[in-house]
Amino acid sequence: MLIDKFLDYLQKEKNYSAYTLQAYRTDLSAFEKYLQSHDKNLLQAGTKDVRYWIASLSEQKMSEKTINRKIASLKSFYKFLLKTQSIDKNPTEAVTGLKVRRKVPVPFSQDEIQNLFDSDLFDDDYEGIRDKCIIHLFYTTGIRRAELINIKPGDFDFLKKELKVTGKRNKQRIIPLLDSSIEIIREYIQVKEKEFSGKEIQDYFFLTRKGKKMYEMLVYRVINSYLSRVSVKHKKSPHVLRHSFATHLLNNGADLNSIKELLGHSSLAATQVYTHSGIEQLKNVYKKAHPRSKR
Repeated sequence: MLIDKFLDYLQKEKNYSAYTLQAYRTDLSAFEKYLQSHDKNLLQAGTKDVRYWIASLSEQKMSEKTINRKIASLKSFYKFLLKTQSIDKNPTEAVTGLKVRRKVPVPFSQDEIQNLFDSDLFDDDYEGIRDKCIIHLFYTTGIRRAELINIKPGDFDFLKKELKVTGKRNKQRIIPLLDSSIEIIREYIQVKEKEFSGKEIQDYFFLTRKGKKMYEMLVYRVINSYLSRVSVKHKKSPHVLRHSFATHLLNNGADLNSIKELLGHSSLAATQVYTHSGIEQLKNVYKKAHPRSKR
């Protein structure tokens, strides 16, 4: 099967994650089903078929970002078919992505973050200390949710004050740890050892009450629950904490290239999205401070 061969290639040659492979399978299977409803198969698809499919997705009120991901999946798939000489012409070559109306998330303010850590919202039990450690690590390192979930105990180097994380496409990077982070991490380690003494647990740093690996929705609920008590902002998620990390660094003098490395971005353009609000603050400071702005 063509889709299976393509996914096998991505897994073995490109080292794509299981999550990414599943996304490709979903997109390609949806397009294949669309073609079958028009008495065609993946090898018979033309540029018009691709465009009509995109139009049908828009009619379903699908977001531009989601549609563009599906377009990217098709482009990669048909490049593979062209490379393996399964087709003579790429039907996606003339197809371009949709223009996305960019929504920049509003970061938490430094006061909101400070108020959370100064509060007594975190209980002194296992889950309370774990949750505090999770939020603190998100805010002080800017790591992604998947990166946090997959941290192993051995990824910390307290002597060097470093954390090793595995990002997208299994790329690893080293992130410096603050003394305040190490203090909270050590506190969590102590309560974790006490909580699971003599019990069999999974080899991940952050665990559920049952000793299992944390999962994405649980991490989201943790962030949303605590931040809802100190912030009225509409969106409260791990991604917004990552955005806040980048914005606050920029506001306090860090350069974009350093933030890019900390976030694990491959391009500076990706970093600038996160720091949009920081740039806006710099503009306001510039307008207020420059003598020519008063004329």
